Amino acid sequence: MMDLSTEITLLLAFCTSFIILILGFKTVWKSSNLPPGPTPLPVLGNILQLRRGELVESLLELSKKYGEVYTIYLGSRATVVFTGYKTVKEILVDRGEEFLGRGEISSFDTHYRNYGLAFTNDMNRWRELRRFSVTALRDLGMGKRSFEDKIQEELMFLVEALKNTKESIINPHQHVNRGTGNIIALIMFGHRYDYEDEDLNTFLTSIQECFKLASAAWGQAYEMFPRIMRFLPGGHQKMLSLMGSLLKFVEKKVLMNKNSLDANNLRDYVDIFLIKMEQEKNDPKTEYHMTNLVCSTLQLYFAGVETITDTLIYSFLILMKYPDILDKVHKEIDKVIGQNRQPKLQDRNQMPYTEAVIHEIQRYIDLLPMSVPRKTTQEVKFRGYIIPKDTNVLAMLGSVLKDPSCFPYPKEFNPQNFLSENGEFKKNDAFIPLSAGRYLL
Repeated sequence: MMDLSTEITLLLAFCTSFIILILGFKTVWKSSNLPPGPTPLPVLGNILQLRRGELVESLLELSKKYGEVYTIYLGSRATVVFTGYKTVKEILVDRGEEFLGRGEISSFDTHYRNYGLAFTNDMNRWRELRRFSVTALRDLGMGKRSFEDKIQEELMFLVEALKNTKESIINPHQHVNRGTGNIIALIMFGHRYDYEDEDLNTFLTSIQECFKLASAAWGQAYEMFPRIMRFLPGGHQKMLSLMGSLLKFVEKKVLMNKNSLDANNLRDYVDIFLIKMEQEKNDPKTEYHMTNLVCSTLQLYFAGVETITDTLIYSFLILMKYPDILDKVHKEIDKVIGQNRQPKLQDRNQMPYTEAVIHEIQRYIDLLPMSVPRKTTQEVKFRGYIIPKDTNVLAMLGSVLKDPSCFPYPKEFNPQNFLSENGEFKKNDAFIPLSAGRYLL
């Protein structure tokens, strides 16, 4: 056993080393000329300032103390946070190229491994896949009347499914999620599923669960300490397992498309990608290979399904809470569309109140309160501070949607936020529920 003097010596050595580490970390932190923020701990960063499972709320509270631009450490990773309309617009729109890099999202990066359209920090890969995807989706009818008809058809299946519940107690999320999932399936795989299809329901449930786990305390801990948490038990392990299963499901579907591919009858996004793979199979540097196809397909599914479903569910809840607003929407629908035909996209131009309500729902629910993390593509000088190249940045979209300088009723649900004095629909540049600028994906 150690004698008392030895134990005291070791204790003093440990305490001295710890103090030196803290002081040294603070010195490096302060000398970096990053925007100010709460003092971080070595390795742990600002974990003490972030409430468990309430990352967004914690970040917004810190902005009240440190201003619209501040630095926080998620573990040992410095992240600059931007809040308010003018600040967020500057980095996403006015100076978008300087903040264009993809930030780190450990929850997804573990499986995507820098491949695919949405979660890669390889800018050449991103630009190539983005260009291809935009063209492919347009070729498939996105934004055209032909695809509007497909959406209308799926809505009829959804309405029929709801009617079949025969006024029983249901969870509408399940039904709406299937309808949304089928619309994305038409784009990606060229066909829809029956609403009771086991593969469809397992796939959609897994996506929903991934979102929940990534937003919860376990997901937050994994984002901050991925190298450690990877080996520890917890809810994040289920999230990682689900991500692996989702990629395997998509790969299986892609292979089915490959086996039935007809170059003269391209059915969907996967088919178009497979043709591109064949055309560039002899190019060793091509971005058109199976890994990018599988990852891009799942990423587009993630981007579309849960966001649309949750927006519709919140819409139901809000209109139930405000029956007077629902009544006005109903009257405008009866006036413009009537009850004898399906609505069309061009009807929006004659329905200013309904258009304002749809925008206000998206603003009020604040579905994506912060943008997907980005990185600086170069050293950036911003309001007297210097942000090094490859620094993670977060744009707090919710702070823009609730900015009192942009909306007359920022904290309440009120369609007047998007209506002029004459009752006409009024656009608002601060309406960025999914992000802003040229580079949304």
